[in-house]
Amino acid sequence: MSMCGKGLSGLLLACTLVLTGCVSIPETLQGSSPQPQQDLLRVMSDPAIYVGQESRFGGKVVNVINLNGKTRLEIAAQPLDESARPRLGAASVGRIYADIHGFVDPIDVKNQYVTVLGTLKGTEEGKIGEANYKFLVIDVRGYQRWQETRQVIAPPQPMDPWIWYGPTRRHGGYWGPNPYWGMYNGGPMQEQTILTE
Repeated sequence: MSMCGKGLSGLLLACTLVLTGCVSIPETLQGSSPQPQQDLLRVMSDPAIYVGQESRFGGKVVNVINLNGKTRLEIAAQPLDESARPRLGAASVGRIYADIHGFVDPIDVKNQYVTVLGTLKGTEEGKIGEANYKFLVIDVRGYQRWQETRQVIAPPQPMDPWIWYGPTRRHGGYWGPNPYWGMYNGGPMQEQTILTE
């Protein structure tokens, strides 16, 4: 294998490892089961059969209640992505109570996005405003608070800064810099909000 081929193979391996690391689930949210329960709608349709199962839910914390020995988070649950982050902009699929052992300062979690991992304990009656609501209750073993981060996305560029100029009648083939690289502008830069650890 040529030196160029080895370099390209190494670059591809490094890119694969970096991209794989981007979609990993934080250690605090990795459960003991291969796939913790994440479908809140399914669980709420018949909560009794899921009691005792490991689950992972996330969303925005809308209320925090500090009790002796535990903190209860009321979470407006949203679907999770492959990294166990709540999907920003997704509609709420329901509300849960997440009971965390010990004290968590409300200032650190209220109106923040979190994902919790724990055991389903059942349901508990509560209220949202004046309406009665049946909350799913989770005994939390691990949780992750997410930071909202804004990132700028550049418009698409040509795929390759290098180009193959095929042979013509007057010249042989040539592999070299693409003279049009950087000249393509698909529009203005965009700003996007994402969740990070």
